[in-house]
Amino acid sequence: MSKITAAITGVEGYVPDYVLTNQELETMVDTNDEWITSRTGIKERRILKGEMKGTSVMAIEAVRGLLEKTNTDPKEVDMVICATVTPDMPFPATANIVSNAVGASNAFGYDLSAACSGFLYGMATGAKFIESGSHKKVVVIGADKMSSIIDYKDRATCIIFGDGAGAVLLEPNQEGLGVIDSVLKSDGSGEEFLRMRGGGSRIPASVESVKNKEHYVYQEGSTVFKFAVTNMADVAAEVMERNQLSGDDVAWLVPHQANKRIVDATARRMEIGDDKVMMNISRYGNTTAGTLPLLLWDYESQLKKNDNLVFAAFGGGFTWGATYLKWAYDPA
Repeated sequence: MSKITAAITGVEGYVPDYVLTNQELETMVDTNDEWITSRTGIKERRILKGEMKGTSVMAIEAVRGLLEKTNTDPKEVDMVICATVTPDMPFPATANIVSNAVGASNAFGYDLSAACSGFLYGMATGAKFIESGSHKKVVVIGADKMSSIIDYKDRATCIIFGDGAGAVLLEPNQEGLGVIDSVLKSDGSGEEFLRMRGGGSRIPASVESVKNKEHYVYQEGSTVFKFAVTNMADVAAEVMERNQLSGDDVAWLVPHQANKRIVDATARRMEIGDDKVMMNISRYGNTTAGTLPLLLWDYESQLKKNDNLVFAAFGGGFTWGATYLKWAYDPA
């Protein structure tokens, strides 16, 4: 019997309608379009507006579209993993809110918190349940409403982040397609450079914590940039070396959309040309756990069965990793 691998058999995404442009940000903080574009590659980002609208709103839309596209009965879904750092609430898990909304009544689910590496961690985790033979249909979501934890008076962060969600369906494959290998890393010493201090058990919400802006993302940009450039490139190179892949063998680099300069450095290390690098940072900004599935959603029509994809991500705290995946289907 052939080895079981976990293949992506469908992908769907969702971004809110509201577009926050660089020009609008110029009216909010001391910045301008040229400064933002030259340093990040971002032109605009999507923002989820409306009272009582959390991350689940976007995740539900992505999963509903995914199930419809793949003609999947929600009751056949065994498991839902939602990678997010902006859950609707501490509990219940956003994964469970999504499952209930889409009718996945036979699935168990949970949230996974690994910042911008969350979807990569979630895909690797879901793949193991498929490979074990215990699960047949696993939905992995990457979704974040970053606007809910961004200080729009902080130029270092407000220009970078946007809101969005994407989801994939993992199913068993015996053709050698799907998730082949992953290199996943973390280093808690990065806490002081990229974090949100308030809202947890160490600093529960209080009048004081709100006044001190402890419930917003804090980033020390130069340090994070240096770590990200080195480590994202290192793990991408490592997963290629472990699987005897050259730049010519890779059809697509699927990189976390944090900063165009970081992506360019990773591609150079992998010896991959710009024409093989998925990019949508100019339109969505950094949607944290949402960036990787949103890339797949945008580029799905260009992917072909047996294409070699290398995913790479770097996130707060720090987390990072790379995954080698063989694409399992041709364009519809």
